[in-house]
Amino acid sequence: MKLHEMIQRIGILSLLALGPVAAEATSQHASADPQLRSNSALVFDETNSRVLYSKNADAVAPIASITKLMTALVVLEAGQPLDETLTVENADRSSQKGAASRLAIGTKLSRRELLHLALMSSENRAAHALGRNYPGGLAACVRAMNAKARALGMMHTRFFDPTGLDDRNVASPRDLSKLVIAASRNLTISELSTDDRYSVKVGHSMLEFRNTNNLVTKPAWNIVVQKTGYISEAGKCLVMKAIINGRAVVIVLLDSFGKYTRTADANRVRKWLEATAASGAQPT
Repeated sequence: MKLHEMIQRIGILSLLALGPVAAEATSQHASADPQLRSNSALVFDETNSRVLYSKNADAVAPIASITKLMTALVVLEAGQPLDETLTVENADRSSQKGAASRLAIGTKLSRRELLHLALMSSENRAAHALGRNYPGGLAACVRAMNAKARALGMMHTRFFDPTGLDDRNVASPRDLSKLVIAASRNLTISELSTDDRYSVKVGHSMLEFRNTNNLVTKPAWNIVVQKTGYISEAGKCLVMKAIINGRAVVIVLLDSFGKYTRTADANRVRKWLEATAASGAQPT
């Protein structure tokens, strides 16, 4: 059975298990605390529908470009042609701090290419162009994002823009676990978000973009879906679903400090789970 088929068969129960009935305490199954540095975090074993670790899991905070997972989800669910050419316009430019983009105004790319850049390299103008070209326009896209959040049971989540540059885009780690699971079941999001690099034609030149999460290039990781995020109000953020010891594990890390803390925390989680499995402490 292919990896994506296995993931899709896990079922909706894992989403429901992230509600109030889920275990709140740090994992009973681990031999030690993974000592994560992120301000809030959640580690969820989707295979067994169990919370393995939580730290401020219900704290609501800005989520930065983690937003783009929801943007991609509603854009793809709208069923618009992925090969349709869209143009990056002045309306997609943002003056907000951290609103970097390598896409010049007037760049023409397909909807799939824009999705690729938004998910893989967190391209802000790409995400905004996708939202602006959503059926009914940008406002309709944001409404769809909030409606999808409610449908997934993300009761503490609010979206105001499709890029994550707006610090009013907020969620809790528990809510984001539900988004990660939903996004991982979309094969296009899974494929595009985990690509390590991608080139597109901008003007007369080919520009290469790289994944903002270097863990996708590491042999020790088997990542199904991922997204990074950063604005000053949110800190460094990272969400992933990965296969660890044959289990589908969702990792949410919010408000990390420094350049490397979020990836270091992800590595701590993987090593912690591997160690508990080796000791026989992890549930079967």
